[in-house]
Amino acid sequence: MTRTKSVRILGIDPGSHVLGWGQVVWRGRGTVCLDRYGTIKVTADSVPHRLAEIYSRITGIMSELDPEAVAVEEVFYGKSFQSALRIGEARGVCLLAATQAGIPTFSYSAAEIKSAVTGNGRAHKSQVQAMVARLLGLEKVPRPADAADALACALCHSHRLAFGSLLGGG
Repeated sequence: MTRTKSVRILGIDPGSHVLGWGQVVWRGRGTVCLDRYGTIKVTADSVPHRLAEIYSRITGIMSELDPEAVAVEEVFYGKSFQSALRIGEARGVCLLAATQAGIPTFSYSAAEIKSAVTGNGRAHKSQVQAMVARLLGLEKVPRPADAADALACALCHSHRLAFGSLLGGG
């Protein structure tokens, strides 16, 4: 089934201190346009207050941008368990905010995002960011990197729409 209407997709790169967000508009096979992007720089000191700040600010962004789908990057456990735990908490807050707003949510691993954007699931961060700029027709890579990563997540979801493999929420 080929979709004919446009779909606003909000991508989120979760973080406990800096959270990237970016929205694209998918207008059918091969057509994706940049809407807006940015970051949430959390100022609160304690974990509960950081999570409350993330929730408040991401719900505000969702209300303003009115996305029809939210794509959130999954947590990757690399060097620090504590860091992965904090990012997971921020991710959970974003999923909660989208769900409470009635917006379908979708989750993608870093490898899925890299593969969708570059064709290589092991691509370097700089390659992903360069392809984000290219796919969106931008002269420069979106900055900061957290926002570019969020746009990559939104682009990954747009690929799922384009190839008709969208079966349900995540």
